[in-house]
Amino acid sequence: MSARRLLACLVIVVVLSLPALGMSQGPGANNSNDELTVKYGCSCHNNGAPSDRAVVMVTGVPLMYEPSEQYEMTIRVADSLTLSGGEGNTDAGFLFSSDAIGSFSWVDGQDIRYADGRPDDISHSDPSEDGIWVVNWAAPSEDVGPVQFWLAGNSVDGAGIPDDMDYWNILSFSINPPGTITTDESGATLQTRTISVGTYDSLFLIEESEEQLEQERQDALAHRVFSQGNLFYWTSLTALIIGAVLQREILERKYDDGPDFLASELAYPQAFRRFALSAISFYLAVGWANSTSPITFQGVDFTDFVTGTAFFISAWAAYGVYRTILAARSEPQVKDVL
Repeated sequence: MSARRLLACLVIVVVLSLPALGMSQGPGANNSNDELTVKYGCSCHNNGAPSDRAVVMVTGVPLMYEPSEQYEMTIRVADSLTLSGGEGNTDAGFLFSSDAIGSFSWVDGQDIRYADGRPDDISHSDPSEDGIWVVNWAAPSEDVGPVQFWLAGNSVDGAGIPDDMDYWNILSFSINPPGTITTDESGATLQTRTISVGTYDSLFLIEESEEQLEQERQDALAHRVFSQGNLFYWTSLTALIIGAVLQREILERKYDDGPDFLASELAYPQAFRRFALSAISFYLAVGWANSTSPITFQGVDFTDFVTGTAFFISAWAAYGVYRTILAARSEPQVKDVL
């Protein structure tokens, strides 16, 4: 007797739990209120209430259809919190209907199927992590007037049951019949549009999450430390070199010393080479300093570094010309004559 009672309890529990199980392979044609799900929404997810947190979007919708023409549409369903960079639902599904006007098709490999109980509508066959599906709609072979579409989408938490963390929304739109839109602009009737419903901020004013803001702050801090470190290093090195040169010049004048004698047949070529190097480096440095195109390598901007190096080489080569002149004017020693 106890076994029968236990079996009866299990049957009752299973029957009562069926409405609570998530339909991961796509919703049925009718909800629990015996209304079309694609038009009136889901009665199980989020306590049966639509939510602006579910962003439902379709792109590639023509303003006007032409008979028997094929139109590619991209469906996007997502949690607005996920779209804005936060931690939200990542699984999504959809149900798409044109009220049996025209026909839908899709490329093999997508998790799409014809809807249960509505063979002219289409639905997901498995939840999608990116919430993106690409479908083709073939317009009817003749003018049947405006074609009304309904698109229902839900963003779920993947728990396997329809709870309060699952969100759904519906959008409806129509495509005008042939010949209703006329314009002098070529191809205007082929123009497509994007139609969406959901939280306005998530669609047009996407905010960054705290994690993204912190990451950007850390990246900016690292870039500033790197830039300032390079600036201080090369500035200090340049200052040390200039200081050493000035010290040598002062000591040479103090002790009446100078560069070794350099014969004119060697001094002229050396001075010319150094002058040419100085002029070319100065020309390149000025050009890079005035250019609006950055000098990058593996994504790093080296414009300031390259420009500063070119100015330094120009100044160092010019100083070399000066030293060459001093050497040419020096009095030859005995070792130089011999």
